[in-house]
Amino acid sequence: MTEHSEHREQSLTTATEARALEALIARAARAGKGAAPVERWNPDFCGDLDMEIKADGTWFYLGTPIGRMPLVQLFSSVLRKDADGRTYLVTPVERVGIRVADAPFVAVEMDVSGSGGEQIITFRTNVGDVVEAGPERPLRFVDESDTGGLKPYVLVRGRLEALVARPVMYELVGHGEEVEIGGKTMFAVRSKGAVFPIMPADQLKRLSA
Repeated sequence: MTEHSEHREQSLTTATEARALEALIARAARAGKGAAPVERWNPDFCGDLDMEIKADGTWFYLGTPIGRMPLVQLFSSVLRKDADGRTYLVTPVERVGIRVADAPFVAVEMDVSGSGGEQIITFRTNVGDVVEAGPERPLRFVDESDTGGLKPYVLVRGRLEALVARPVMYELVGHGEEVEIGGKTMFAVRSKGAVFPIMPADQLKRLSA
């Protein structure tokens, strides 16, 4: 195959993908504003799309960042993570796979109201979701074994989580306290009556020494 014909084939492929993306955008827009009821839809799998959400929350299509926030917000409204561990864009008529480097969302801001058992921790994600951590939207903390650090996640909806950005994580940990859980003293945070353990209190003391 000549260089010209290879270029032509690549152009046709790109054009086809662009038209497919335009059609997907149109169907996602018709699904409605805000988070769509994707859990109730069961369309056929239509293959994978060359789209990826990087660890910092940036969306890429065909290797290029998607710079239009309204478009990112539209796609985020039809995201679904299934039991197979994969993340999809879902409309009433199709389901396409995308890649996610870490979590699909990033919690970029938090607010704390109340205190003690009445305390509520609220997060805002990079795509505009507002989530109150609690029994229905739990926080979980993952140790980074390679760095010795900590990665907090908050459930947004379905199986979709937001990674708490590092500056927000430091603010979150600032609201931690020692709590007895199962006969063990844990460093934890409270929100909406739920207690979310971060790490054993003695481990924190060793790290702080």
